[in-house]
Amino acid sequence: MVYFKRINYFIQLFKKAVKGEEENFTEGSINRAIFLLSVPAILEMMGEAVFAVVDMIFVSRLNNSDAVAVIGLTESMLALVYSLAWGVSMGATAIVARRVGEKDAEGAAVAGVQAILVGVASSLAISVGGLFFSKDLLLLMGASESVIRVGEGFTFWMLVGNITIMMLFLINGIFRGAGNAAIAMRVLLLANFFNLILDPILIFGWGPIPGFGVEGAAFSTNIGRGLGVAIQLYYLFFGKSIVRFSKNNFKVDWGIIVQVIKVSAGSTGQFLISSASWVFLARIISHFGSAAMAGYTMALRVIIFTILPSWGMANASATLVGQNLGAGRPDRAEKSVWKSGLYNMIFLSFVMVTFLFFSSPILRFCFTADEEVYANGIRCMQIVALGYLFYGYGMVISQSFNGAGDTRTPTFLNFFGFWCFQIPLAYFLAIQVDFGPNGVYAAIAIAESAIAVAGIILFRRGKWKLVKV
Repeated sequence: MVYFKRINYFIQLFKKAVKGEEENFTEGSINRAIFLLSVPAILEMMGEAVFAVVDMIFVSRLNNSDAVAVIGLTESMLALVYSLAWGVSMGATAIVARRVGEKDAEGAAVAGVQAILVGVASSLAISVGGLFFSKDLLLLMGASESVIRVGEGFTFWMLVGNITIMMLFLINGIFRGAGNAAIAMRVLLLANFFNLILDPILIFGWGPIPGFGVEGAAFSTNIGRGLGVAIQLYYLFFGKSIVRFSKNNFKVDWGIIVQVIKVSAGSTGQFLISSASWVFLARIISHFGSAAMAGYTMALRVIIFTILPSWGMANASATLVGQNLGAGRPDRAEKSVWKSGLYNMIFLSFVMVTFLFFSSPILRFCFTADEEVYANGIRCMQIVALGYLFYGYGMVISQSFNGAGDTRTPTFLNFFGFWCFQIPLAYFLAIQVDFGPNGVYAAIAIAESAIAVAGIILFRRGKWKLVKV
């Protein structure tokens, strides 16, 4: 009887988490708070991962390794956009969560609007770069003429249309800061639904609609994300949430903009540093040909699919830290982080075992490729997974620093961990020691583990509790 009661309690709690009812996360059970925030955040991040996986599944049906390779190269460049979007999003989450913890709903709305203004300005600058330099950027990434011929249009439209990425991430950061991750989850699910419908139509053609090949994947992704942003704005203006926008909020407040930029700068910097690292890693991989790049790209899609749900739990931890610090409860904030980290590590340990034993059937089920591409992808998944145990704790710790407004610490960790350690190690192992792509994969696992350990040591010192935003 007790067993069935627990199952029923879990089901009801899951429904509550998905429904997204307003909650006070500064009181009550920490485990319950983690669950209510993590479930929609995990589903949201899985939705984000599905975008890349769905595009790759359909593009791989073109049976053209150059088409797959251009997605990998473009996504490496877009990682810089994701970094900026994540950075401003984390700044918005930290400030909005702090205002919500202080019971200042109007201040949270004003901060959200100023964060959106910062995001729009940043996005326009990137669009201009994509408009004029998409081919040059592919050449800089080491793309061959055949890759550029097949996929330059994909790169062009993904960079020019980056505002859909920026806004989707940023506005969902506002929702997470308000403690309503369920709205962010619903938006991503709907955006994915649109992308899933449009992808095969625009890539292969349907009836009077011509097939655009790999370029069609860019069209469907931008349209799907754009519709998601429209739904987000509807929620902000007309939905039931702690943070609601009104016309009075849409005034430029330079003081708050400076505050948003200040808090976002560190988190943007850390994501830019890590993303730039992925760009350099992709450049090293491209040295070994299209098959290696295509295998790495496929494996990375599956890896991201498992990592982003973990980021969902890490984002939940950031919200708990921000709101509890705002409520003057730093001890509760710290307990939330340690518990979230433990649960995340347990989850990723299961993923690690799955990758070690089932990477081949996973890749063959998801993608169509030749044996050389599969071999590279399998090795990538298996070697990178070896760092998952430490990484489970590390990503929660990193996001918790950000949630507290202490973006400087994880920025320094990323700078030394990625640029001073991971990139040189990857080049040394892949090129100098002649391990090939396996050297890059090993460098990823080693560096991520080292960064996680260093983050845990710094978090225990507790200086993040004293940060004001």
